Amino acid sequence: MAERCGAAWREESKFRGELTRVRVSGAADALWLLKPQTFMNLSGESIGALARFHRIEPAEILVVHDELDLPVGAARLKFAGGHGGHNGLRNTISQIGADFWRLRLGIGHPGHKDQVLDYVLNRASQEDERALDEAIVASLDALSIFLIEGGEKAMQALHSRTRASTESSAVDGARGQ
Repeated sequence: MAERCGAAWREESKFRGELTRVRVSGAADALWLLKPQTFMNLSGESIGALARFHRIEPAEILVVHDELDLPVGAARLKFAGGHGGHNGLRNTISQIGADFWRLRLGIGHPGHKDQVLDYVLNRASQEDERALDEAIVASLDALSIFLIEGGEKAMQALHSRTRASTESSAVDGARGQ
């Protein structure tokens, strides 16, 4: 989003992250974009600090995170919920509560829980990176809808677009076997 809006990131030590502010065409307000520079498991500390300083309500926050339980390249938008075992979300919930928006980017699951740590810390395959890039583009398009028309419309647009994409990839993969 920062790149699309031509924004530059700057270090903000009081938020333990990189920060920028952008305006999205058609949206009423400018947005703060934050890239926590903490360990992933402590990213909520960065989010909480920004939210408290600028008096941002949890319902006005969108956290983007990886999701093992979604196929690679799937993207899902949802409001509120638990942490689902994701330590970064667990920490965020401890800082601001659970009532915030989440953009879940599917990274797939390695198959066994003992393989998860290495799986998430290693680089994705080229094929998976392409699928993730497509999900990110779809998510950015949905974010514009989110800001102008609301969460429900954005969910419809995003879920139908990425569902079709991941289903077609699954069919293509099955054909190759």
